[in-house]
Amino acid sequence: MASYTNLPAPSPEQGLNRYLQQIRKFPMLEPEEEYMLAKAWVEKEDTEAAHKMVTSHLRLAAKIAMGYRGYGLPQAEVISEANVGLMQAVKRFDPEKGFRLATYAMWWIRASIQEYILRSWSLVKLGTTSAQKKLFFNLRKAKSRIGALEDGDLRPENVQRIAHDLGVTEDEVISMNRRMSGGDASLNAMVGTEGDSATQWQDWLEDEDADQAGDYAERDELESRRELLNEAMDVLNDREKDILVQRRLQDKAITLEELSGQYDVSRERIRQIEVRAFEKLQARMRELAAEKGMLATA
Repeated sequence: MASYTNLPAPSPEQGLNRYLQQIRKFPMLEPEEEYMLAKAWVEKEDTEAAHKMVTSHLRLAAKIAMGYRGYGLPQAEVISEANVGLMQAVKRFDPEKGFRLATYAMWWIRASIQEYILRSWSLVKLGTTSAQKKLFFNLRKAKSRIGALEDGDLRPENVQRIAHDLGVTEDEVISMNRRMSGGDASLNAMVGTEGDSATQWQDWLEDEDADQAGDYAERDELESRRELLNEAMDVLNDREKDILVQRRLQDKAITLEELSGQYDVSRERIRQIEVRAFEKLQARMRELAAEKGMLATA
């Protein structure tokens, strides 16, 4: 993998605006160029190709990192963690799966940032469940939704409602709120070094009101399922994969009639292949979920 030290690095000394200007100089990749670079990395471990893939997506990493500004952590460090996740994505990216690198990298970038935030907030590592992570990343939003923005402990009725909405216990809500009470002071802090203008972030954020931290548990499940799907597709042969993708995994499904013409077989045969491919895919996803210690609900 291309050395991390070869990448531009955000730092308080240079200012984040300067870093953002630096990474804008790297060109975006066309699909065919991205595919060839990924092939070069997978087949030849071409570090220059990997470096080009990383640098072309630094803007994506920075943009995602900007969505995690409400946790009182240095923005330069959050971006650095995002870049680590991006490098992990490039290292594992398989161009033959049919997805663009940006789609694949988003999961790794967010996972890296979220793990950094959890570590930095010194949450109890033992028993940090998916539900607790969901609570951590959604407590502010939940409090805002019910108008419970006052400092200190929450009122009992608010604790009860948040616990119900997020599927955790009332004790967990109380405990998490107390842990996070010291970090709320930084929620509206300016990003960047002295002299930077807040308006300079606008090009990096599509929607100031968007909750990019999002619903951790739901997004974690969605992205995990995508990962499982990506890996599980290997269990299918080329014809099964093509039929399943065209019938179930694209916005507008192709008809059995059209596919029967493509493969010169009956519509019933196409239907049988589709059903069998779907069953194989589900079985493989359950196996992978079990191996990764996830809930086998794929």
